[in-house]
Amino acid sequence: MDRRSIIKNAGIAGVLAAGAAPAVHAQAAVRWRLASSFPKALDTIFGAAEIFAKHVKEMSGGKFEISVHAAGEIAPAFGVVDAVQQGSLECAHTAPYYFFGKNEAFALGCAIPFGLNSRQMTAWMYQGNGLKLMREFYAKYNMINFPMGNTGAQMGGWYRKEIKSVADLKGLKFRTGGFPGRVMEKMGVVPQNIPGGEIYTALEKGTIDAAEWIGPYDDQKLGFNKVAPFYYYPGWWEGGPQLDLFINQKAYDALSPENKAIVNNAAAYAHVDMQAKYDARNPGALKQLVGGGTKLRPFPNDVLVAAFKAAEETYAELNEKNEDWKKIFADYSKFRAESNLWFRFTEAKFDSFMQAQKL
Repeated sequence: MDRRSIIKNAGIAGVLAAGAAPAVHAQAAVRWRLASSFPKALDTIFGAAEIFAKHVKEMSGGKFEISVHAAGEIAPAFGVVDAVQQGSLECAHTAPYYFFGKNEAFALGCAIPFGLNSRQMTAWMYQGNGLKLMREFYAKYNMINFPMGNTGAQMGGWYRKEIKSVADLKGLKFRTGGFPGRVMEKMGVVPQNIPGGEIYTALEKGTIDAAEWIGPYDDQKLGFNKVAPFYYYPGWWEGGPQLDLFINQKAYDALSPENKAIVNNAAAYAHVDMQAKYDARNPGALKQLVGGGTKLRPFPNDVLVAAFKAAEETYAELNEKNEDWKKIFADYSKFRAESNLWFRFTEAKFDSFMQAQKL
């Protein structure tokens, strides 16, 4: 065999050997920290971050791990956005409307009074312009967001005294999460923005007169029924509040394409899983609360009418002074109008009929 044949055959052998070997994409291990705005006791809303981290680790074969920390462990409940924005933490799981003090437009990524329900919110995010518009906005804070959970429509909270009319709200010291307080102030309410883990003590001591959190399952865990007898519905300020995963933009950009896909899919799984848990667990918890003496009440109609008027006034004012709000709300409100038209003929009619049946 001549020299050229040897080189030629050696080259073929090399190609065959390379083809037979599995392709190996060596990726460096990634270790992140996630700060939650919620206490560990709430396996639903705090648990969404744990579900997310679990799926990230599984899909990456253990090469991408995220440690999950409850509110106050590595960042205060209402300090998680600052930590992510500044890059001291890679990511956080929170309710965007907590941060309306930075800019009211944060609330549009979560919930506003008389806004979208949970299905409509998900539709606006994934099939409307919601995700695009909110990401453009959050980019100003060095963050990218991923929808990661929704509670569904919430309850209207726990009250030490009965609410018989809108007049009973005047001077009421009421714990609510962030932005809704802007609307409630117009009704004479004195809003209190208190983290979930501190609500019970404030309500027990009478520091506040009433408080809302989420719904029966979590509210029962937090023990609100022990310190306030009246439980009102609906939470007109939270028809479908979305939780978000906020990731520092630089940290996200440093991920490989594979890890970016893993983050997206793990967050989407946690997004669906959270509401499924609430929808499955709230019915039994509500039965137990009522059986234990909780006084379940609907808000008087004049409260809802006054609240809707106050909400519309608030949005008109924000359109005049906040360009970020104006841009996003224009699209949000158009989607809300069109979606409600559809839901009126389908979901609402079906639900009202079914809920009147004896099952």
